Amino acid sequence: MPAHGQEGPSKRRGLTKADTKAAPSPDLAGRDFAAAEPGTKLVSDITYLPTLAGWWRLATIIDLATREVIGCAMADHHRAELVVGALQMAAGRGALKGNRIAHSDRGSEYTSRE
Repeated sequence: MPAHGQEGPSKRRGLTKADTKAAPSPDLAGRDFAAAEPGTKLVSDITYLPTLAGWWRLATIIDLATREVIGCAMADHHRAELVVGALQMAAGRGALKGNRIAHSDRGSEYTSRE
């Protein structure tokens, strides 16, 4: 981005606070990002998108078996409710298995009580 005269957002305000009492979640994916059956292994992340209205955040839930985005949410903030919205969309599709694994980084949005 700097080579093109751009810079990412630098102010980190409005972030969700991590639940400091929560034990760290184990890495159940174990760097194995393949799944034999849909609805069993999901990954999630948040990215920034430049728009005419400023920087927006996009949270996605991807099914590793099909490589499809099964849940997403966009907002002008970077709080836990953004991730919750994407998870609710994924769950609302009704194709998730009871023994699924959801993998993400350990950002505050993913470690919050919400």
